[in-house]
Parts: sequence; structure tokens; C-alpha cells
Amino acid sequence: MKINTLSALVLFLFFAHSQSVSAASPAILDEAFKVNTKKISVYTTAASTTQRLSLTGFLNFSTLEQPKETQICVFVDPGKKFQTFMGIGGALTDASAETFAKLPELKQREFLRAYFDTRHGIGYTLARTNIHSCDFSSGSYTYVKNGDKTLKSFSIDHDLKFRVPFIKKAIEAAGGNLPLFASPWSPPAYMKDNNNMLQGGKLKPEYYQIWADYYVKFIRAYENEGIPVWGLTVQNEPMATQRWESCIYTASEERDFLKNYLGPTLEKAGLSDKKIIVWDHNRDLMYQRANVIFDDPEASKYAWGMGFHWYEDWSGGQQMYCNVGLVNKVYPDKNLIFTEGCAESFNAERYYSWGLGEEYGRSMIHDFNNGTVAWTDWNILLDETGGPNHVNNFCFAPVHADTKTGQLIYTNSYYYIGHFSKFIRPGARRILAAASRSQLLSTAFMNEDGKIAVVVMNQSDQEVIYNLCVGSNAAEVKSPARSIQTITF
Repeated sequence: MKINTLSALVLFLFFAHSQSVSAASPAILDEAFKVNTKKISVYTTAASTTQRLSLTGFLNFSTLEQPKETQICVFVDPGKKFQTFMGIGGALTDASAETFAKLPELKQREFLRAYFDTRHGIGYTLARTNIHSCDFSSGSYTYVKNGDKTLKSFSIDHDLKFRVPFIKKAIEAAGGNLPLFASPWSPPAYMKDNNNMLQGGKLKPEYYQIWADYYVKFIRAYENEGIPVWGLTVQNEPMATQRWESCIYTASEERDFLKNYLGPTLEKAGLSDKKIIVWDHNRDLMYQRANVIFDDPEASKYAWGMGFHWYEDWSGGQQMYCNVGLVNKVYPDKNLIFTEGCAESFNAERYYSWGLGEEYGRSMIHDFNNGTVAWTDWNILLDETGGPNHVNNFCFAPVHADTKTGQLIYTNSYYYIGHFSKFIRPGARRILAAASRSQLLSTAFMNEDGKIAVVVMNQSDQEVIYNLCVGSNAAEVKSPARSIQTITF
């Protein structure tokens, strides 16, 4: 009888405690973050208006214990934290550097401020560049003489004219710190089985070690010029045979090159701190690539994470955001980084097409919500032709320069990206955000200073009025048709 009484008492105390915690959760949340005392700022970019990253209002929280079924809501829970944010940036390619060099000095300063200044610009904190030529170069080139098996002829003299000075100015504009990762599009032609930097082909096995040494020489050459290299990808788009620089690696080939050559070579050279990113291709096949590489302990130990692009819809299907989340779920110890995306098929008549920005907003929200830690756009700047590009693969950039007039053209992509990069800073943690209606897409982050940034994209043609709910408090927000907003508090 005594044992039963004791058991009943334990059960009673357990359930009483559980009920107490559950009932108090909203109040605890409100007290911890004091949302009812926070002032809300709303920044808006909207179609059919002049609003571009514009401060459009201040709001206050008020009590809302239980939203009605008819009320549209975006729920934010600062107590549910996910990945740590690394940064957002773009690619400092040959094309960007050459275009930048053609601008008047005043416009060069405007450009650098627009991208890298946190107050007057959108505060980029990350960059990518190419290892020798890619399609967005004025021509194909390498850093060695043809047939050089010793790499004694290695020189980055080509890059010293445009790209190196451009990257240095970007680093300076970013306050002296701009993590940079580099990607090769193809080994030199003599190292490949098709004897061509273009049109795919594969790296010959006898050149695996020499090609691994090439990465080391690139890193050291750039760092000798005062440009730190944070990381690198093994190969840009390793499953695409392109009419420009390209090279094919199956998953097992990339795995073996990483674990037997690239990883050990960087380690031996004292460069094991450089982050190695695998895949660097579309979301469609990323799980299979992750499975092959990350399930091999000897290869996985060298891989910081996986990079991915957004071009999987080339076949007519939809973008496969769910594959990003799948890799994140199965391999939570690996970092996910979006390494390239752009709007293709350049046409100057579409500079101000609203869809350009929406493509970025949609992708960034889904990618971050699926565990991505960093997001890198493709060319940071292109000219009035969508180039230069030596194979006529012209595309859009967030900012274009008319090299004939010296003017800068800001597409909607620039502003959509800015709704993330300007307000979400390195070191932030993603927190839970969930919309109650499909018209709205949302993600949210808490910065290291405790300030929260919620990004909400209205992809419908109608204004949406919704409640931004945190615990038992909410603020009513008006989201214009075809808009993106960042709400900070």
C-alpha cells in the first residue's frame, strides 16, 4: 500500500510539473525575449512601387493568445534554433573584374559600397572565384605551359591584370575580411582524356597527384598576393559536359580523388585548414553524391561540406529543395553551401523583370530552411551584354554595368538578396519560422546581438495582411502583392 501511494505521488508531481511547463511556455518565451517591449521595423521591396529595401513602417507587439483560423500568421519561435549562418556573397569572376575595370572610378566606388557596405549597401560577407578560366572569362587559359608535368611554369600573371586587384578592392570594401573559396572548371587540356578544357572529358589517373598539387600552388600564389583563400570546391559541376570548361567526375571518382590525393596533399602542404566542398552541382543528384563520399570515413574526414546549384529545373521540372533538407538530415555534421545560381538567357529588356528577384527570394528561403549555412550568387557584376563570356553563355547578374555609358543597373535580384544579406549577419542562428498560408514564404534568424530578422516573401498578386506571432504576442503586418519584406526586432 505504501509503495502504491509513493508511486501515485511521483506520478502526480511529474504530471503537475509537465502541465506547469506547458502552460507557462508562451509566457516564458515572452519574458525571455521581451517581445512585447520590442519595436518592430519593416523593410520592403515591392512590385509596382518605388520601394527598394525601403524602411516602410514601425510596429508594436500586442497580445494574441490564440489566432483564429481566418487569420493569416507567420509564427516565429526564437527558442527553436538550427544552423549557424556563415554569410552571403557572390562570385568575383574574370568577367566581373574586367567589367569593373571599365567603370569610371566614381562608379567603381558606388559598386563596392552597394555590395559590401553594411549601412549603405547589402553587406556581402562571402566570395567565390575561379581557378584559371571558366565560361565567364574572355578566353580559355591556365596557369601553366602546355604539357608541364612539373608545374614549374605555374604563374597567376594572367589574374594580376584584372581579377587580383578586383578581389583586393572587394576585401577592402568588406572591412578587410571576405572569406573566399575557389573552384576549377577544368584541369589543363593535357591532363584530360579528351585533350580539351572544354566539352567535358575526364582527368587522366596519371595526373591526379599533379592536379592536386595545382590547387596548392593556386592557394599559395593568391595568398602571396595578400588574398586569403578560405576554401575550395573539388570541381564545378562534375556531371555536366558543357561547351565551355568542364570535367566529369563520377561520385566514386570524386571520392577517391579527395581521399587519396587532394585531401592528403593539402594536409601535407600545411593547408588542412582550407575547407573542401564536394559536389558543387545541382540539387538533383546531391544525395547520391553525399552518400558515396560522406559514407566513406577516409574521404569524409577531408570534406567540410557540400555545395549545390539551382539549375536542376533545366529538364522542365521543379527545383528540388527537399534534397537539401535530406542531406542535412542524414549528414548533420556536414555544412551545406549554395555555391552558384543565376538567371540565364540574358535579355536587356528583362533588366527589371520582377521574376528575377523572386527566383532568388524563393530559393534562399527554402535553402536556408533546409539547413544551408551560406549562399553564394554567381557573377557579382556583368556588362550590358550579360558577359563577357567566351562561349556566348550570357546571363543576368544582380548588377550590370553599361560600359558604354558608365552607368550601373540594379536588377530586382540585388534588392531581394539584400533582404537577407543586409540583416542576417555571420554568426546568426536560424530560428523557427512558419507561415500559415502558402502565399507567404518565410525564414528567420537571430543575430549574435539578439536582434531577430524575419524575411517574408509574398508570391501572390494580392496584398496579404498577416500576424507576426511570437509566443502570445503578435503584430499586424501588411505585405504588398509580389513583395519581400524583412521585419527586424
